[in-house]
Amino acid sequence: MNISPSKETILKKIREALSHSTPLPFPQSEGTGTVFQPLRQEPEIEFAEQFTKLQGKFIYCINRQELAFQLGSLVRKQDWQKVYCVEDKLIESAAPQLEGRLVKTDLSQCDVAITGCEYLVARTGSVVMSTAQASGRGTSVYAPIHICIAFTSQVVYDLKDALLAIKEKYGNELPSFITFASGPSRTADIEKTLVVGVHGPKEVYLFLVEA
Repeated sequence: MNISPSKETILKKIREALSHSTPLPFPQSEGTGTVFQPLRQEPEIEFAEQFTKLQGKFIYCINRQELAFQLGSLVRKQDWQKVYCVEDKLIESAAPQLEGRLVKTDLSQCDVAITGCEYLVARTGSVVMSTAQASGRGTSVYAPIHICIAFTSQVVYDLKDALLAIKEKYGNELPSFITFASGPSRTADIEKTLVVGVHGPKEVYLFLVEA
């Protein structure tokens, strides 16, 4: 294929430009430090405050035994009959409390779905989830109510910290889907009125277990 002289001139200029790196105009502005103020309290407390501001419901548990009691009490109080969960290790201590209510199929008919998470972001009150979890992509958004069980060891400061931790955890085998969920689903697209639960769960509970 013949290339016109004018096109060859353009390509030559591009090749020359690529062979020389261009210095950053403001090198001091390109750093790895955060632009946000450092935390003035424990990251778990910061997460709880930010999460509840987003209409999330936060429950702290000192150990797995308290998790079992608190989770069982909530399910019975709300009278949820079908509790969907495929991550067995998350609820092994609570299984006796949920006997007769746990299901692993027919997510569309469940009252509530339980999942774990990858990390919790303290600064934004966000729950980080991925397709690498056994619960998959749709469990946390398809059910009308989402219960997430997490541990204090999963709390990080910022979104960047969560992404770096995921990269370190999975290396070159990154999950195909990573999501940051910040409280219940909500939108103001309908006549500028805030509506909760349109595109996902209308309620989100976060059980944080000391670990």
